[in-house]
Amino acid sequence: MKKNSEYYIIYIIGILKNKVRGGNMIQVLCDQRGAGKTKALIDMANNKVGTSKGHVIFIDDDKRALFELHRDIRFITTCDYNLKNYEGFYGFLCGILSADYDIDTIFIDGLFNIVNLDVEDAAHLFYKLEKLEEEYDVDFYISANEEEEIPECMKKYINLVCA
Repeated sequence: MKKNSEYYIIYIIGILKNKVRGGNMIQVLCDQRGAGKTKALIDMANNKVGTSKGHVIFIDDDKRALFELHRDIRFITTCDYNLKNYEGFYGFLCGILSADYDIDTIFIDGLFNIVNLDVEDAAHLFYKLEKLEEEYDVDFYISANEEEEIPECMKKYINLVCA
């Protein structure tokens, strides 16, 4: 199991890369089930609140993370919505962004638990996420299980992979 300090190092490197290239980013944390990705994502979100110029959103498929997040983070659970495919999830994200123009960071825990994605759907979703990133000036941090689960089109966003 990896220590959370390794995730923080990757997180800081991602922020530095973002500053250098002057743009926003999509980052995927990928590791084995039970390796601490959710805890790391929660810690990243809590740290982001102090440095963010806008609002921070945390999306999860259950309510377990609710009480671990800083009170200024907007927590949204997808278990209350009937999200079945990437189009529904994309519409869900658009609705969140249209309701609050001050969002600058969205954390998504367990993308493949929220919506079923095949390779083609993942390519479509990440293409649309890139457009949202550019248009709304928002960063995405996404966790997913194991590299085998990750479609090729997502691998350029991976910042941490199980060893």
